[in-house]
Amino acid sequence: MTDDDLITRVRKELESERDAAIAEIRDYGADPYSERVDKLEGVDENFADLAQSTAERSEIYALIDQARVRLGQVEAALGKIDEGTYGVCEDCGGPIGEARLEARPLSVRCVDCASQR
Repeated sequence: MTDDDLITRVRKELESERDAAIAEIRDYGADPYSERVDKLEGVDENFADLAQSTAERSEIYALIDQARVRLGQVEAALGKIDEGTYGVCEDCGGPIGEARLEARPLSVRCVDCASQR
């Protein structure tokens, strides 16, 4: 397990990251917790070049998907903190080093298990 100071710092960082991911998704006109996209922000629907408009739309959908994945990872980490299982390797069940968690709060594997992937 990890010490309380680290957990407090990581929780604060993760909550900030969650808020940023939600804001990013909403800024694009999408819902953070469903597949719904009301209106894509940043795409000129009246643009004369349909191919360019389609490319922009695809890029924004990809950014939305990435932000939703990141949001899921952050919320999973926050859930582990709440359950008291944060800092436990998903593969071997051993502790994830505090230095690794500080550097990468979304880490789900210890260094040894991560290096084997």
